[in-house]
Amino acid sequence: MSINKVTRRKALKLGVAASVLPLVHIRTAGAAGQVSIALWDHWVGQGNDVMKKQIAAFAEKNKVEVKADLIPSASGQILMVENAEAQAKAGHDIYALSVWEAHNHVDDLEPVDDVVGRLIAKYGKTNDAVEYLCKVKGHWLAVPSSSGTQTKGPEGRISILRDAAGLDVVKMFPGSGTTCPGLDAWTWDAHLKAAEACAKVGKNFGIGLGTTSDSVDFAGSLFAAYGAELVNAKGDITVRSDAVREVLEYAQRLVKLLPKDAVSYDDASNNRALISGQSALIFNPPSPWAVALKDAPAVAADTWHFPAPAGPKGRFLPYLPYMWGIWKFAKNKTAAKELLEYLMQRENVEARENATIGFDIPPFVSMLDFKIWETAEPPKGTLWNYPNHPWHKQVAHIAAMPAPPEIAVQIYNQGTMPTMFAKLLSGQSVNDVMAWAENELESFKRA
Repeated sequence: MSINKVTRRKALKLGVAASVLPLVHIRTAGAAGQVSIALWDHWVGQGNDVMKKQIAAFAEKNKVEVKADLIPSASGQILMVENAEAQAKAGHDIYALSVWEAHNHVDDLEPVDDVVGRLIAKYGKTNDAVEYLCKVKGHWLAVPSSSGTQTKGPEGRISILRDAAGLDVVKMFPGSGTTCPGLDAWTWDAHLKAAEACAKVGKNFGIGLGTTSDSVDFAGSLFAAYGAELVNAKGDITVRSDAVREVLEYAQRLVKLLPKDAVSYDDASNNRALISGQSALIFNPPSPWAVALKDAPAVAADTWHFPAPAGPKGRFLPYLPYMWGIWKFAKNKTAAKELLEYLMQRENVEARENATIGFDIPPFVSMLDFKIWETAEPPKGTLWNYPNHPWHKQVAHIAAMPAPPEIAVQIYNQGTMPTMFAKLLSGQSVNDVMAWAENELESFKRA
């Protein structure tokens, strides 16, 4: 078994090579007993170490030679190589896919109904968002993965929220057990009041209005909580609705309370705002907390994670899943399926979870009871409410659901929802923003 980290330079070479058959630098499964996998290079290095050990154990047990490459997501490297392999019809047998990529490669992926069927039979159901992204026309085209999968609920400073806004998030959302005494009171209206109180003391909520995923995921959660769909499941444009108007009227008040540079936020901006002590609350996985453990331990010890606010239509948690696909041109599909099923066994998922300090979220509800979320500290229990536990009464949500994926991916990638909020901040009226969005959505349908 060999596992290699792919640098940016090597990724560029991989992309070029894939466009001119064959991918000579990647040893594909050309003979029985060989299989290759492209993995997401986890930001927590220990996660890669445990993955390496698990792949080695599989290789030894099954007498299969496994070639694995770690490909970073930074600067689009993993997407670049992925698309090059799909075009060249050569490369790895297995490829790590993010959010929309199974739908982007419908004709290139091998159905994996058998693998996912056995996993569901053993571990129970996944959530609806996983099916929306991994299942096409009744068939599973990717195996849902824990590696890289994350939720993006509120991550806030305990002391600032308590002193400035009167929210004791530790009491509201305890770090153990199955009850949340503050759940019913935690609404989007309560969120707005807290944002206003924190802004008055110079600790603005670090919510972005840019077009990268953190901004998109936040906006999608807010839209869903009001039942506001830009495009419905049938593909009809529904932006001119009372629900969308209600969201935009809410956003008119919220955007005035955000950081002055919110429009230029990228996915690192909110992390920096929390770690530096400038912000009272962001929507993010626990990566800022993990960084603060080393760089700003006082901030880490004062950080708590908790469920999303509720709106008139419920509580919707921003969710960003990863998955594994097997290319149709893979040379060893049998070994590829066996490897993926092995990696998604509970004991292997939990071992990787422990190594990533609770960052990764398993796709199966039955695996949301791992101890790491209760024991991680400081403060102890800060991660307990990071996974979407059943008692949170919230829905795992992808921004732009339930629009047909071919339209939803454009809404997501173009950042349509946070751009609507940014236009409100610039002074445009609700009617102007709705008209702009309608034109955008019409162009997506024509694409």
